[in-house]
Amino acid sequence: MEQKLKVGILGATGMVGQRFISLLEDHPWFEVVTVAASPRSAGKTYAEAVGNRWKMDTPMPEAVKKLVVLNVNDVEHVASTVDFVFSAVDMTKDEIKAIEEAYAKTETPVVSNNSAHRWTPDVPMVIPEVNPEHFEVIADQKKRLGTTRGFIAVKPNCSIQSYAPCLAAWKEFGPKELIVTTYQAISGAGKTFKDWPEMVENIIPYIGGEEEKSEQEPLRVLGKVENGEIVKAELPKITCQCVRVPVLNGHTAAVFINFEKKPTKEQLIEKLTSFKGFPQEADLPSAPKQFIQYLEEDNRPQVKMDVDYEKGMGVSIGRLREDTIYDYKFIGLSHNTVRGAAGGAVLCAESLTAKGYIQAK
Repeated sequence: MEQKLKVGILGATGMVGQRFISLLEDHPWFEVVTVAASPRSAGKTYAEAVGNRWKMDTPMPEAVKKLVVLNVNDVEHVASTVDFVFSAVDMTKDEIKAIEEAYAKTETPVVSNNSAHRWTPDVPMVIPEVNPEHFEVIADQKKRLGTTRGFIAVKPNCSIQSYAPCLAAWKEFGPKELIVTTYQAISGAGKTFKDWPEMVENIIPYIGGEEEKSEQEPLRVLGKVENGEIVKAELPKITCQCVRVPVLNGHTAAVFINFEKKPTKEQLIEKLTSFKGFPQEADLPSAPKQFIQYLEEDNRPQVKMDVDYEKGMGVSIGRLREDTIYDYKFIGLSHNTVRGAAGGAVLCAESLTAKGYIQAK
């Protein structure tokens, strides 16, 4: 790419916004030129606005420290400075829907980490290796919005990344029923142990809204585009429990699965390790070389050893074995704020750029 695309980050001071900042440092295609946040942060430099709340392991990039934070509600002004935006705003669902549509109507593509538009029928919700064909619905969304280049695309919930890709890899065997329990890191709530000390040596067996997302969102990802809308798949049937655990980064899933056609363990592992999609074929900058790894050891995957596989953009699967009630059971692990949040959105934006949906204004 001869000239980098100019990127804005909406909600830049929060944890996911910070992850976008860190992931986009030295990105070969994208350059962060604008940071926007709530009115209370507007007018300060990014370093001043974040203060001592920088939560990433790596230092704040020098390039963003002196950027003056814009008011995220000043839509026309923010949009005039960028080619497209990443959205990680912290608002109510209705407010997020409204502001993301407002940005799209300024002819600014919006790649969102938020859940507000995940069920808007003509908004694609994409894991780029699994369902990039859902981007086709953008043409119908533009007709609804009255835009020529502005649109909204979203990535799915962080909790499904550790098992939904397996369903795509195993599609030919007909996954039909799943029981899933997710063990979700505290960064998924935007927290660290410093600001959530109650989570130390604790487990909370409830995360608001997560179980429905974990049961339904894989079906939308596995669905089809029909008549300008995404129609969710009917199978597999999924039931899920979501548990908050004392881990900083990394969502683990324990899964039981039944198939229409029962495959061998060897067939399942081969399909996982050979699975690839558009990001790998197009050699996108953030794409993991191998999307899914299978670990043979009985005690893997582990958060401490495996969460950063492929710089946090890969998925780790292990303990695949036959079950006495279901066909098989396995453990999955993914990085919830990289692949599951900002990194997944960056990969979506790279896919959209490679396919021509995002261009310089």
